[in-house]
Amino acid sequence: MSTENKEQNIKEKKTPLRTAAKRGALKTEAAAKKENNQKTPKSSGTGRTKTAAAKTPKTKTVKAEAKTASASAKAVKTKSAGKGSKVKKDAVKTEVLPLKVIPIGGLNEIGKNMTLLEYDDQILIIDCGMSFPDDDMFGIDSVIPDFTYLVENSSKVKGLILTHGHEDHIGGIPYLLKQINVPIYGTRLTLGLIENKLKEHGLSAKLHTIKAGDRIRIGAFDIETIRTTHSIADAICLSIDTPAGRVFHTGDFKVDYTPVDGEKIDFRRLAEIGLEGVDLLLADSTNAIRQGYTASERVVGQNLETIFRRTNSRIIIATFSSNVHRVQKIIDNAVLCKRKVAISGRSMVNVVNLAIELGYISIPENVLVDINKLKGIPDKELVIITTGSQGEPMSALSRMATNDHKSVRIRKGDTVILSSTPVPGNEKMVANVVNKLYEKGAKVIYSDIADIHVSGHACQEELKLIHSLIKPKYFMPVHGEYRHLKHHALLAQELGLPSNHIFILENGDALTYNKKRFSITKGFAPAEAVFVDGLGVGDVGSIVLRDRKMLSEAGLIVVVAALDSTTNRVVSGPDIITRGFVYVKENEDLIEKARVIAEKALDRCINSEKNDRSFMKNAVRDSLRGFINHATGRSPVILSIFLDV
Repeated sequence: MSTENKEQNIKEKKTPLRTAAKRGALKTEAAAKKENNQKTPKSSGTGRTKTAAAKTPKTKTVKAEAKTASASAKAVKTKSAGKGSKVKKDAVKTEVLPLKVIPIGGLNEIGKNMTLLEYDDQILIIDCGMSFPDDDMFGIDSVIPDFTYLVENSSKVKGLILTHGHEDHIGGIPYLLKQINVPIYGTRLTLGLIENKLKEHGLSAKLHTIKAGDRIRIGAFDIETIRTTHSIADAICLSIDTPAGRVFHTGDFKVDYTPVDGEKIDFRRLAEIGLEGVDLLLADSTNAIRQGYTASERVVGQNLETIFRRTNSRIIIATFSSNVHRVQKIIDNAVLCKRKVAISGRSMVNVVNLAIELGYISIPENVLVDINKLKGIPDKELVIITTGSQGEPMSALSRMATNDHKSVRIRKGDTVILSSTPVPGNEKMVANVVNKLYEKGAKVIYSDIADIHVSGHACQEELKLIHSLIKPKYFMPVHGEYRHLKHHALLAQELGLPSNHIFILENGDALTYNKKRFSITKGFAPAEAVFVDGLGVGDVGSIVLRDRKMLSEAGLIVVVAALDSTTNRVVSGPDIITRGFVYVKENEDLIEKARVIAEKALDRCINSEKNDRSFMKNAVRDSLRGFINHATGRSPVILSIFLDV
């Protein structure tokens, strides 16, 4: 063992003690003097614990701060009243301020998970994700949390800690960093994924690498990270000690007793934390409706192996790029069946390269081939791993299905595997891609046909296990739609937790813990969905989306006229231009009647000397709206454009 490792082991034993106000016994003055008289090396009073250094650049290693109980609470003083007198102990009470738990995203929805813990003048952020737009969010690329409260209280923000590297937990980070500067704490793979995002946005940040089992201090928050299992490597849950009490956040998890990487949930530590006492539990509710257990990732690997062995054609398999364990099993099966592997899709290429660099994916030499150099490789000797398992229109698989991919086209006899289940809202897109693949003559294998995907979230029996281990006094379900949160709340009641100890909140509410009592403040912080449209962030709101919806449903009518700049008299026009309304050549009479009505509306305005341009535009629009609705039953968007000549 190296000297550095020995020093690290010694230092790691100096773990931060629990705050005296919550956990530890107070020291007497006599005990403190005895301790001070002992020979100890000189120290600043702060122990340092080293963590595993990240291989990625610009990444700082966290040095966990160890604080003694005496630093968080005053020692009890003892007073002697003479021989034979009783010793009086007057504990000096320290004021414990309330703790606020503020969900900004992730409640009553799937995605954009973000929770704030606020104690005194310090804020800790847990996760910062994004979500996919709904079908009625026309043109929207993604949806992120509302950062208004954090921007207004930026001086209070001490750090952002991440549970894992999925988009619904890290996708909002670049947009947050554009508004406030905040240090970020996460595991190696999580930070590696973030670094890729920051490069794309031209940003930099203070990144601190942590690992499961670390104890770190961020402001008033003493945090212990515990290993958990999910559909991505390096996932952790959080035990957070504050002067007001302990909060436990599960992050996204499932109970996988046979994980691909062998890194099981640390049940022993979870049980210890439960025995020590947990005031509030925040737990993943995604699969709270589902009974039983979530299957192990190893089941997918075994089923994929069976498919690979039985297939003599080219295999194209789509999955989530972040599921590096799934990607590794695909590669392992390809090697087993003596197939080459090609990677397609920007995010898949980036994640695979990162995972190889960090040691999460291993590929033997001469197995990986360039997606642009597939000529000469027999179909039965090739596997293509690609993005597009959710049917995204611009994904690699979608482009293959529509013959738009520059290197790969679906051929008759190809075996295409969608190793995923559709995210709620993506079902139609996935179905469209599956249909196109079938039309091209491919054999398609997806979740309805074979067990080639397992969830990364805990079902009811696993949730019961975690609740039984943690033994929380209070419970707040997170990460799910209302039905998921409600079922999780009922499950907690079945386990014996009183209903008045369970809180179902909405984004923006604040759950305040003060003197062993919880209270809810509705609408404490702004928490509206913020839309990302191209380079625009937050510049598209409900009114714009309403107009886009109207345009998609009934089309557009534009009235164009040239007016004399001096007299406002009509010099030319009005002319009618339509888009998405009717086929003009088959509706010339309708268009002509609309033109005449617009002309009469302009004449009325000019003759009555109501020639203000805004008034004239409104008059034309109102006249046409009534006519069009009566004639067609439609309500297109109507615009008036007047040109000065």
